[in-house]
Amino acid sequence: MKISGVDIRPGNILEYEKGLWKVAKIQHTQPGKGGAYMQVEMKNLVDGRKTNVRFRSADTVEKVRLDTKEFQYLYQDGDLLVFMDKENYEQINLAADMLGEEVAFLTDGMDVTLELYDEKPLSVQLPDQIEAEIVEADGVVKGQTASSSYKPAVLDNGVRVMVPPFIAAGTRIIVDVYAREYVRKAD
Repeated sequence: MKISGVDIRPGNILEYEKGLWKVAKIQHTQPGKGGAYMQVEMKNLVDGRKTNVRFRSADTVEKVRLDTKEFQYLYQDGDLLVFMDKENYEQINLAADMLGEEVAFLTDGMDVTLELYDEKPLSVQLPDQIEAEIVEADGVVKGQTASSSYKPAVLDNGVRVMVPPFIAAGTRIIVDVYAREYVRKAD
């Protein structure tokens, strides 16, 4: 399926230069002069090479249609992650580096979606947002109460995020997994 360059999202699998690439990061840029473009960081799914490519809105790229299947994350065994097929309860092992930095957000029993190409797992999609607890947060600096000021905090999984000044250690928050950003306070 062909998609526009500005419709590319993290986690997409693209066919580019006769290879399969997973989109790691994107940055939409709209310069004052010229057309908007998407700066895309991609990783080759076969040999692990990384590349940065600039796609304009007029550019089209082939988004690979992958089969998706629901799995449940069980545990980590060294450098391998063990997942269970939710339909037939078979277990598969995948390299932890397949997830990249998102591996920190995996929790036991988490439901994930595996994308398969010719029955071979290519990527793991975590939920877009998860609930996590703040274990460490800097204090509020006097006079720094403007709504746009954020402070660093550490989640229970070790990931650092920026949070509003009213968030304290022990607070449960909702975090965007792929952007690594505070979304809101958990209910």
